[in-house]
Formats: sequence, structure tokens, C-alpha cells
Amino acid sequence: MLNISLDDEAERYLIEILKREEITINDLIKQLLRNRLNIAHPQKTILERMGGMPQHLLYIGGLSDRDKRREIISARLQARHQASS
Repeated sequence: MLNISLDDEAERYLIEILKREEITINDLIKQLLRNRLNIAHPQKTILERMGGMPQHLLYIGGLSDRDKRREIISARLQARHQASS
């Protein structure tokens, strides 16, 4: 358990926030601490957690064009089919 002393201004802010948010003081403090921690130590993105951008995708250019993607996929499928035959 933690006891803190607030000046009058801070106490008014706290009461106003609790009324507007309709949450308990414990929940408010947890939210504030979690937000502060995330700012200080932001979570890694999914790509960072997976080790970064896959390098095999970087050397192919123009993948934003649908026709180019179809050509590449088609060529790879044909090559895989010929290799298995």
C-alpha cells in the first residue's frame, strides 16, 4: 500500500478525472504507470520481434503492382512444378 499527499490543485484534478472516466483510483494509477512505462520502453513491433524484414522479399522490386506479383508467383509455381516432375 502506498500513501501519497496531493496539494489541493492535484486533488481537484484527480477527483475530476475519476468522475469523468468513471474508474477507481487504483485503475487510474495502473493506466498512468503502464502508459509511462510504454513511453519509456516502447514495445517492439511484430517485425522487430520476428527478427526484422525478411531479406528474401527485399530484392524483388515492383511488388506493389498486382500484375508483377502474379508474374512472380506464376514463375515460382511453374518452377516448383517442373522441379517436382
